[in-house]
Amino acid sequence: MAEDAGHEHDHDVESEGEPRVSPLELFFDLVFVFALTQVTALLAADLTPAGLLRGLAVLAIVWWAWVGFSWLTNYVASDDGWTRLALFASMGAMLVMSLAVPTAFGSGGLVFGLGYGALSLLFMATYAVTTRRDPEVFGAVLRLSPGVLIPAAMIVAAGFLDAGPARAALWALALLVSVIGPFVAGTEGWRVHAGHFSERHALIIIIALGESVVSIGVGLSDEALGVAQLSGAMLGLIACCCLWWLYFDVVALVAERRLHAAEGSERNAMARDSYSYLHFPMVAGIVLFALGVKKVLIDVDDPLRQVALAALLGGVALYLLGHVGFRLRNTGTLNTQRLVLAVGLLLAWPFLGGVDGLAVLVGVTTALVLLVGYETVKYREARHAVRAHGEGGSWGRGAR
Repeated sequence: MAEDAGHEHDHDVESEGEPRVSPLELFFDLVFVFALTQVTALLAADLTPAGLLRGLAVLAIVWWAWVGFSWLTNYVASDDGWTRLALFASMGAMLVMSLAVPTAFGSGGLVFGLGYGALSLLFMATYAVTTRRDPEVFGAVLRLSPGVLIPAAMIVAAGFLDAGPARAALWALALLVSVIGPFVAGTEGWRVHAGHFSERHALIIIIALGESVVSIGVGLSDEALGVAQLSGAMLGLIACCCLWWLYFDVVALVAERRLHAAEGSERNAMARDSYSYLHFPMVAGIVLFALGVKKVLIDVDDPLRQVALAALLGGVALYLLGHVGFRLRNTGTLNTQRLVLAVGLLLAWPFLGGVDGLAVLVGVTTALVLLVGYETVKYREARHAVRAHGEGGSWGRGAR
């Protein structure tokens, strides 16, 4: 039945164009939304440099777990046959992981590790079974398996250890193996449906932005809805709209067309680098930005603590740097204005320690609005060509 599902998937591509993201994939991603919310809670509970690193480490593990399923469901139809049940089971494993996120480096370390281990085993088993009659893809899955299963075993082992250097070392090693695994496995043998793959990752950006909007609401209390709090909430929403604009106005469209234009191992490598790798700093940046806005709204008239300030400024900078790398990987050209703003935000951090959080949020939001306005006006002809005429070749020569 799994093979039939895979053949149906291929038939859809041949007869009706690229497959689209299925309702079950969207349902699966809802658990990822909860994981993002839990990561934000973990970060908010420990506003220290070490806490920030731990939160980003957990986010990275959750991200790589999700990335694996984005490749799996790109190959095989996910909403039919026994793969539907496999995804339901995987959702259960990810839910266990998500529930343990706030205590992943404490009492919940073993639960988090066992959830991640179960999720990794389900992922590899489903991928292996659905590709066993396709030698090229099956071989690629086998090459990838050490980079998936070894980090999972390390995270499980870390759960048996007390908090300390040994546990931190295992986590660091697990992350290192997870990151280099796809490079070691190579790109031969994979098959990527460009439209589905780019759509899935675009939806993850929307999910992350949606979680940031939720954080804005959580940051406000029913007892303190004054002008300053409401102003901060609106500024946070405007900033989120700018982050959305920067990705979806042109970038997402051109990136999908470039992925369509590439073939074979070139397409596989572009999918791996541009989406699996370079979308992580975008998602992480949005999560950090949401944390910063949440802290602004909690203490709207007070200066932000250094780590919260770093989250607010660094989150937007990391998001923009993800865009810079995204374009550089796809076109070999540099997005100068986004790079300048990212560097400017990072350089401003040491000088804003005594400034009220609301004033910092005003500055960040204003900078994003100006960036969106500048690009929309300066590249209006190229933007029109991309959006109205389906062109993509001008990106990098004048379309941001």
